[in-house]
Amino acid sequence: MEALPYDDLEEARARLLTILEGKPNARVVTVEPTYVQAEFRSALFRFVDDVEFLFDETAKRLHFRSASRVGRSDYGVNRKRMKEIGRELQERSPGRR
Repeated sequence: MEALPYDDLEEARARLLTILEGKPNARVVTVEPTYVQAEFRSALFRFVDDVEFLFDETAKRLHFRSASRVGRSDYGVNRKRMKEIGRELQERSPGRR
């Protein structure tokens, strides 16, 4: 998946944190000026997925990575999650409806 565009770092980070805090299985672990780390725990087996976001101020792009800590396949859960978060970020962007 490609990095997501953003206009303003502060607004984009605030939107991202709001989205993550609204996810019942997410826990925000680290928040830095251009970096956010979160953990997602699966409902059934309680597996933890690590998710990292890096704001590239030069390119105005939000890079991200999501990976399972255990196992070989997550059956597309990480990709689906990142698509959903990306869609929510774009929906909440100023000037978008």
